Parts: sequence; structure tokens; C-alpha cells
Amino acid sequence: MHQNILLIEFEVPGNDIVGFEYEAKVEQDINKVKDALQVLSDYKNIIKYSQNLSRSIPLIDRWLLGQLIPPLLFAISAFTVVSLSVGVMFDLIRKIVEFGLPISLAIKVMFLKLPGFLVLSFPMSVLLSTLLAYGKLSSNSEILALRSLGVKTSRLIIPALILSIFMTGLTFYFNNSLVPLTNNYSEALLREGLGKSVSIERGHDIFFKGYGSFTDPETNESTERNTFLNQIFFSRVVEDNVMKNVTVLDFSKLGYKQILSANEGVFDAKESAWIFSNGRLITLDKGGRTTTIGFEKYVYPLGDGPLKVSKIPDDANKMTLSQAFAAKKIYEETGNAREARKMSVRIQEKFTLPCACLVFGLIGSSLGSKSNLRSSKSQGFGLSVILILVYYVLSFVSSSFGVKGTLTPVLSAWLPVLISFLGGFYLLKKAS
Repeated sequence: MHQNILLIEFEVPGNDIVGFEYEAKVEQDINKVKDALQVLSDYKNIIKYSQNLSRSIPLIDRWLLGQLIPPLLFAISAFTVVSLSVGVMFDLIRKIVEFGLPISLAIKVMFLKLPGFLVLSFPMSVLLSTLLAYGKLSSNSEILALRSLGVKTSRLIIPALILSIFMTGLTFYFNNSLVPLTNNYSEALLREGLGKSVSIERGHDIFFKGYGSFTDPETNESTERNTFLNQIFFSRVVEDNVMKNVTVLDFSKLGYKQILSANEGVFDAKESAWIFSNGRLITLDKGGRTTTIGFEKYVYPLGDGPLKVSKIPDDANKMTLSQAFAAKKIYEETGNAREARKMSVRIQEKFTLPCACLVFGLIGSSLGSKSNLRSSKSQGFGLSVILILVYYVLSFVSSSFGVKGTLTPVLSAWLPVLISFLGGFYLLKKAS
């Protein structure tokens, strides 16, 4: 390079070295060309590394992956289109016709909902693709030929398991990071398109149970046990941390029952109490007498539990793992053991849902490798539907036991996976 002249040389395959000079008007242009050449060099190195990596994969694995990937892409497309049509598209069409939702906005909402349906499609697609690929190889006697060369069935399904592990990681990323974000954004767009305000944080039907001790109003002494249900807080709607249409039931004083009803309630962090506006307080004493007091402002001693609960999404699919752990902590702090247990189950399901890809990969490849299986696409699809139905029914029943407390959260979430793995290894043994 001399001043603003850059000499560029490169080798063309099958030819000599080609070179030319580039003269720039300003020195900044020289730097831009250098940067561009560096990018091309890096790109060339990446291609070379990819080619070397591809050559390092055994030929049999490359061949089997080539048999697996096309039906996997077909299955993902088929399952996603069907589930998206049933789950979202028909509802959006109804909103377009009945409520005047803009078509462009409906298309955006549909694409934002897509990751949620991909998460459901990935495990089913792994099962269908492995059944189709290995079933085809089995029907063409290619697996029989490989066995005659001493290749074991356990060796043949390794590419399917590697692909299943990749799909497991992809499903976990989608389910934990992408789906909560896109679901919340799609709901905001939908409310905006239907003319509803999205500039405020809004929740509906906030229900909070307060646990603590009972107090004797005559001696002002509290019971030693502090796990009694002594308060029930309900708000019809919350906007910008303001509870509206609030009702509070208080049983904390022995022999007395209080019902507080107010138009609004705001939590005062300094006083650690709620300030209710425009309401009335009804007190029922031991003798059955009722006292009613109207108020414009009333300070009620209660923690910020209701406010924390109002910020928890109503659906676990709208939470990331960190949000789910935070929600579980809130439920534990407020003494709501059932909701805390339910959230523990949902946290475990964040891991077990992606593992379904690995389970179905093992079952599909083992079942497809059986020498007596002659499966067409329609038969493979039908068999996939049956296996998927059995797995998810088992998961639903086990999850219900976990929420109820019959099983521990960890066992209830992982039991279907363990049972399916045992079934997959049994099928693999039979196929061998």
C-alpha cells in the first residue's frame, strides 16, 4: 500500500494469483475496504472449519442425519400449521370480522404466537420424524443390511438421539426465553388493536389469603400458632398498583368478623399498610350485633402480599424460570402453600417439556428400527398421535397429583419422563 493505494491479491481455485490496485480518495475508504476484506477472510475460515467438522462426522451418521432432517422439517411445519390454525387463526379471523381488528395487526399477533406453538410441535415432530425415517430404512431392508455388517441398533439410533438433544435445547430456549416475551407482547398488541388501553399495568380478580395468628381483643394477646387463615383480600381489578373494588374479610380477632369494602386501595410502603378510600366497614361481634361505619379514608394493617400477587402472571407460560422462582417465593412468603406447590410443579415442567424431545427421539427411533415395522407416512402419523396422547395424558394426571400434594413436585413432573425412558429402552432392547 502506498498512500491511498491498496494492492489486493487473492487466489482463484484452478488459476494463478489475481491482483489489482484500489485507489481511494480518502484514507477512511482504505480502512473500510480493509474491514470488508477481514470479514471475507473470517467467513472463509468459518466455511473451512465447517467443512472440516463435517468431514470429521462418520459417514454413517451423516447419512442417517440426512434421512432424519427432511421429515423433521416436514413434521414441524405440519404440526405447527395445524395447531396454529386451531389455536389462534380462527380466533383472530373472528376478531377481524366482529371487532374490526386490523389485518396487519392480526398477522403480527399470529407470528408472535408462533413460538408458543413451535414449543408444542418440536417434541411431536421428533417422534414423527424418527418413526418415518427409521421405518423407511427398515422397510427398505437398509437397517437389516447394516446389522449384517455388525452395526448394532444402539449405534444406529445415536444420530437420532443427538438430534433429539439439540431439539431439547432449542425447545428449552424457546419455552423459557422466547415464548413468555412474545406472548406478553402479542397480548399487548391485541388489546391495542381492540381499542383497549395498554399504557397501564392491569390485572383482574386479585385473590389473596393472609395467614397469621388470632388475637384476643380483651387481653390483646396473640396465639402462638401463626399459620391460621385470618384474612382474605379480593380486588376486582388493579391498575398502576391501585386496587379497585376491594373487599377484605378479617377474622384475626377472636369472636369478631369484619368486612371492609372500598372503591380503591393503595399500599403505603412507609406505613406498611393499605389506605382504602370511599368505603364502609361492617363489624359482627360475639353477640351477633352489627356495626357499620362509612369512611373516606381508612388505614388497614396488611403487608404488600396482595400487590406482589397481582404482579404474578396468571399463566406459567408467560413466565421465565426466574419469574417462576420469584412467584414461588412470593406464595411461600404469603403462606399460600397450595399455589407455592403448584408453582414448584410448573418450574419442574419447564425442564420436563423439552425433555419430551429426547424421550420421543428414543421411542421413535427404537420403534422404527424394528425389522417387522412397515410404516407409511399415514401409519407413522397415526402411531405418533397415539403415543403423544398417552404421554401427555400421563403427564397431566401426574401433574395434577403434584398440585394436589399426593406426589412431590419433582416426582410428579419427572415421573412421565422416567416411565417413557424405561419404555424407550425396552423398545430398543426388543429392536436389537
